[in-house]
Amino acid sequence: MIKKNSPIPIYYQLGEIIKNKIESSELKPGDSLPAEREYAEQFQISRMTVRQAFTQLVNEGYLHRIQGKGTFIAERKPKIEQALQGLTSFTEDMKSRGLKPGSKLVQFEIIPATSYIAAQLGIQEYGPVYEIRRIRLADDAPMALETNYISANFIKGLTEKIVNQSLYAYIENELDLKIDQASQVIESSVASEMEAEFLDIQPGAPVMLIQRHTFLADGTPVEFVQSSYRADRYKFKIQMNR
Repeated sequence: MIKKNSPIPIYYQLGEIIKNKIESSELKPGDSLPAEREYAEQFQISRMTVRQAFTQLVNEGYLHRIQGKGTFIAERKPKIEQALQGLTSFTEDMKSRGLKPGSKLVQFEIIPATSYIAAQLGIQEYGPVYEIRRIRLADDAPMALETNYISANFIKGLTEKIVNQSLYAYIENELDLKIDQASQVIESSVASEMEAEFLDIQPGAPVMLIQRHTFLADGTPVEFVQSSYRADRYKFKIQMNR
């Protein structure tokens, strides 16, 4: 039932009704939802409210739309869980979960560092930095859009082939540099048009924005990374002791 006098928005209530049907398997992946008009008539609400509920569920990954055909129940895949203890690469994380890691390189070039990027890497403004943008994949499904900034004077010899494999493995095994620690900031956001295109989600879908600074044991910055993770496929876990 929808409670029209409730402080909870009507579109949210309708969304919860549909989600309950999905989670109880009353509605199954691939099933077609009734038209917006039918929901509007059933619950005596506006079609705009129904459309808002549908859009919210599309952004959360419960539904997907097919142009000219309608709205369908999406195939829900389990989220990948990453513990926030320990410093690992994306490649190492995926392999530890039995998933095939992959990357699709969309940008690889050396650019002059902006004042902001230079400050993150501890270098002079306009100094040369690699700007490496990749779509990170797990079993060929897009998980994150990641942009790395690395000083080209500090880490030399990077190629597209290297960054398509494991960047950390190259730095540690080939350059014999020991990555020691990182600081990471996580916040919620919604997908931009570019993020949505690369991650195969709807614009406005929830994403997790992550900024990471990685350092050697002596405190030398190795990289500055900005990533957008799909919130419908990724979650983070932390163990806390009192």
